Amino acid sequence: MRNKKWLYILGILAVFMLFSALLYQLPPVQDRVAWRIDNVKAKIKYAIKPPEEAIFTPQTKEIQINDIVQETLLALTLTPTPTNISASPTPTNSGPTATPLPTETPTITPTPIPEKVTLTGIVHEFQKWNNCGPANLAMALSYWKWQGDQRDTAAFLKPNQRDKNVMPYEMTAYVNRMTDLRAIWRPGGDLTTLKRLIAAGFPVIIEKGFEGAGFDGWMGHYELLNSYDDKRERFLAQDSYIMPNLPVPYEDVETYWQQFNYTFIVVYPPDKESELFEVLGPLADETTSYQIAAQKASTEIFTTEGRTKAFAWFNRGTNLVYLDDYYGAAQAYDEYFSLYAALDSNEVNIPWRNLWYQTGPYWAYFYTGRYYDVINLATTTIDAASEPAIEESWYWRGLAKEALGDIDGAIADLRKAVELNENFESAKRNLDRLLNQ
Repeated sequence: MRNKKWLYILGILAVFMLFSALLYQLPPVQDRVAWRIDNVKAKIKYAIKPPEEAIFTPQTKEIQINDIVQETLLALTLTPTPTNISASPTPTNSGPTATPLPTETPTITPTPIPEKVTLTGIVHEFQKWNNCGPANLAMALSYWKWQGDQRDTAAFLKPNQRDKNVMPYEMTAYVNRMTDLRAIWRPGGDLTTLKRLIAAGFPVIIEKGFEGAGFDGWMGHYELLNSYDDKRERFLAQDSYIMPNLPVPYEDVETYWQQFNYTFIVVYPPDKESELFEVLGPLADETTSYQIAAQKASTEIFTTEGRTKAFAWFNRGTNLVYLDDYYGAAQAYDEYFSLYAALDSNEVNIPWRNLWYQTGPYWAYFYTGRYYDVINLATTTIDAASEPAIEESWYWRGLAKEALGDIDGAIADLRKAVELNENFESAKRNLDRLLNQ
């Protein structure tokens, strides 16, 4: 009799667990529960193995790339186009170059703008789990009467819900490929740029650092700005994480925007392109925007300290990567990681998630032949995360393994990158190449 009772109880438990598993597969349930489960798992892992203690130390020995290797490297990366979701700069040389920086930072011709402007008509959305990028892009599109929401953008941007980040080039690729609107992204903006855009009728997405509001540590975040007020010295943001019409002081925008190279995204109708470019002035040209951003970073290196100075070095590296100065970029990133290692976690949040969002060091180290640095940095980044859903790190580690002759390891890593994001065209292309050679 007692055995039958236990079998009955176990049967009920089995049915309950099966029912719970099936219930969890429903999207509304996942939206409400998945992020809580993920947070618990992350807290457990981070308590056992604090991610801020994972320090990457770059090797400083650079390898001169011969012509044969350089030809292979050039074949690995797709040339950037508006329709390619994986577009990134294509290298043009392997050695040190004189980085073209403007002798004097170009400035936008001063045009009086109102003291206060508020753009209306944006449909606010609170982001679903891990859905900051798709939610902010959907809000920006809604201003131009686009009919859709973050589920539509996420289907393209994040086919794998567990993907940790969406890049600016992916955001603009969605707009340019999947809608009748257009989008551009640029680094090197400033507060005047943001205000001029809003005054001209263009809401603007910024990529920035984020701390607080119930979140533990430092992370990256997108924020849609649609209003400014010079008297109050603040913007209003349609923030997908906190609230609609969130007041954000000018000072806070500058502080956290700097951590992402003052990058911004503008969505616009094609017939307003000339108007937009006139507002942007020198920043309308992509190369010039990186030159301006490089100049800003260089200035901040000598005028800031601590974490802000570390980000300035990182920004300099990012801009030099785009300008094809890979040796200069690698040296800048070396400085960043040196300052990073010296940060005191009792004083500031350590930005250990930075490589989730900004992958410039992989470019710089790879294209200067520092393959072990690529592998070690990617491994450090993957291992520190609560789950290894960072396709860019798998991708670059795969390329570095191939360069060192580990073809099986390269195939395994590229497969993981494609598994994490089936729209990652560069990973798919290189995986196919290795499988078919």
